[in-house]
Amino acid sequence: MLPSFLTILGVAATTVLAHNCPVADTSIVAHLGTPTGKIEAHNGYNMYITKPEMEMNTTKAVLYLTDVFGIQLTQNKLLADSFARAGFLVVAPDLFNGTPAPGDINVPGFNTTTFLNTHGPKQTDPIVAAGIAYIRSLGITKIGATGYCYGGRYAFRAGGNLTSIPTGQGVNAVFAAHPSMLTDEEIKAIQGPASVAAAETDAMMPAARRTEITSLLQGTGKEYSFAVYGGTSHGFGVRVNVTDPRQKFAKEEAFLQAARWFTVWL
Repeated sequence: MLPSFLTILGVAATTVLAHNCPVADTSIVAHLGTPTGKIEAHNGYNMYITKPEMEMNTTKAVLYLTDVFGIQLTQNKLLADSFARAGFLVVAPDLFNGTPAPGDINVPGFNTTTFLNTHGPKQTDPIVAAGIAYIRSLGITKIGATGYCYGGRYAFRAGGNLTSIPTGQGVNAVFAAHPSMLTDEEIKAIQGPASVAAAETDAMMPAARRTEITSLLQGTGKEYSFAVYGGTSHGFGVRVNVTDPRQKFAKEEAFLQAARWFTVWL
């Protein structure tokens, strides 16, 4: 029997349950295999772009903001491809200009603090803005930002009013899985619906912080949801042991949480 997970929904967000959402098939979530998208250069940055089969009917897009392992990580590409199979055009900017963190951040010589200090909002916001601008140049106006770990913070920033992105030109809805370094100000600045998926065990978002974030989301007056997945740790939204049914379930369910969120709120 698969474990249950705790979902805390904002009052306004409960209307989501009344919608008939077509995204519900976990088979579209790719855990292994060969990515189907391609790297293209737009607005001065490389971007991993993957498209649904019915490309001409695409009216909604997902801005995929990666963890510190970047678009170079196969699991990030595969998850982006999964959103494409759900019907979205997906654009994932290279947030680290070709130099992401190594697959094992504990390797000798890599300093996580130095890396994060080198890739703060001053460096990352323009890359995110370039991705949004590229999507809008295609005539697509409904954009959801999905962010993982490091990228979760920037998904919120893309949907808020703290960056230099012109008012009305940011993303329309936000999903963040186990976001790291997300500040109170960035949560309060959100301008549209926001959904969060959290790990049960996460030093970057312990139980007390989860309660704070839920309260802050409620205070925005926007639609929101917050889910905690049992048996998981930080990073489960992208990298899990798929032989463990609890972890596999959580990754797939978090994907569906995001895809359904965008289907309803975009």
